[in-house]
Amino acid sequence: MKNLIVITLILIFCGSSSAQLISPSTSPNKTQQLLIDRGYGMFIHFGINTFGEVEWSDGTIPAEKYNPTSLDCDQWVRIARDAGFRYVLLTTKHHDGFCLWDSKFTNYDVASSPVKTDVVAEVSKACKKYGLKFAVYYSLWDRHEPLHKEADPQKYIDYMLNQLTEIFTNYGEICELWLDGGWAKKQDQWGIEQLYALVKKYQPNCAFGVNHTIVYEEGKRDFVIPDDMIADNKYYFQYFPGDFRLWDPKIAHLSDKKQYLHNGKSYYMPFEHTICISKQWTWFQKANPVPVRDLDELEELFYWCTANQNSLVVDIPPAKSGKLFEHEANTAIALGKRLNIQKEKPLPKNGQFISLAKPANASSVYNQENEKFGAQFAVDGGMQTRWAAKDTLTDLVVKLNPTDKFNKISIFEYQDTKKGNDPKDYFTNYRFNRIQSYNIDIWKDNEWLTIYHGEESMGDCKVIRFPNSYQTTKIRLNVLKATAPPSIYEFNVIDFEKR
Repeated sequence: MKNLIVITLILIFCGSSSAQLISPSTSPNKTQQLLIDRGYGMFIHFGINTFGEVEWSDGTIPAEKYNPTSLDCDQWVRIARDAGFRYVLLTTKHHDGFCLWDSKFTNYDVASSPVKTDVVAEVSKACKKYGLKFAVYYSLWDRHEPLHKEADPQKYIDYMLNQLTEIFTNYGEICELWLDGGWAKKQDQWGIEQLYALVKKYQPNCAFGVNHTIVYEEGKRDFVIPDDMIADNKYYFQYFPGDFRLWDPKIAHLSDKKQYLHNGKSYYMPFEHTICISKQWTWFQKANPVPVRDLDELEELFYWCTANQNSLVVDIPPAKSGKLFEHEANTAIALGKRLNIQKEKPLPKNGQFISLAKPANASSVYNQENEKFGAQFAVDGGMQTRWAAKDTLTDLVVKLNPTDKFNKISIFEYQDTKKGNDPKDYFTNYRFNRIQSYNIDIWKDNEWLTIYHGEESMGDCKVIRFPNSYQTTKIRLNVLKATAPPSIYEFNVIDFEKR
């Protein structure tokens, strides 16, 4: 173990200065506005887990296992540029503690592996070359480092301060720090204020965020699901200070609010989303390529996650070779071209949701007595709530304003999931649609008129684009065949011309 050096000057600064802390506000400050303007980033998970073919590991995989045969960080960032991403978020250290730079404070890093390339330096350099911003992920939870288990939490905080000083003084401009793993200790044992002060000392405009930012009750660890974040000044910081909210990998509500409380004061906080390009929702790459998400789903999630002054990062992990898989790179580039993302211009938006919060009813509802699966949840703007039917053959009817036009429908169907075979893999899953055949009908001349008929499953997200616009007083999803009672997260009727 390399000697741990306590950076006394930094600790003095952290303990005495609050000048860099975020201020109460009802609008974004400079740091937050820069985050909002970036809006769309590429997340890169790469490290010892890539070579163990696991999502999480405990710090016992030998550093010698890290051995990319053709490491090409330039390729990662070049593809990010070609795909329209505005920044790259690199996982510098995951929960296993393996560092992608030569850290003076641990021997569990690239310098102790067969391939000693400083990945943090290479990605930072490539970001400068291709005109992208550089962001870093760093896990609070280091399962390799013995200091993590010390009774005095300050010893481990000093360790993190030392490592973050290396990152924030050696690799140029860093636009964001994404912290994770805070569940492994009590909230007040991480020294969040000290970490925040250190980051702001070296890079004042770096956005600072900790996963599971917001809780229902101050001082308690009861994470607020994003669907509940639809009221200002109702919920509290779990970790303070910070510049943006995280709850990986949940999706925010369309009516996401921005005001959150700490010690009786209200702070503006945008939300950053994280999704995987993998259909199986894996963060670290496995040896065998897996399917990517459908472009339709990626497009609709892009619109959803970058709306309302929020941001999105999409994980595209390199393989053991040290390069991105070509099929994943092609999907990211194809998405960027479909969206027509242009440098220095605002990110593209979806159309107007004319079905949002409109009256809805269904021919059957599962467990109707507790009102948990009512038809209204299919149009409420939340991705954690859903309408669920009791019967296999059923329909959902949504009332619309007859003067509103629409030419697009997107449907997020609830799908049955099967977990992967590895019990230590908390993420990999396989999704299976229930709905097999259905009609989309509108009410016209006192009868239902079918405007779309589907004889295939809806996939990850069904998007129907019409060559002409329609107007109606009500629209119906009529399920004709299903393997189990249907359930819908969101049924969106959209005027795509109103962007």
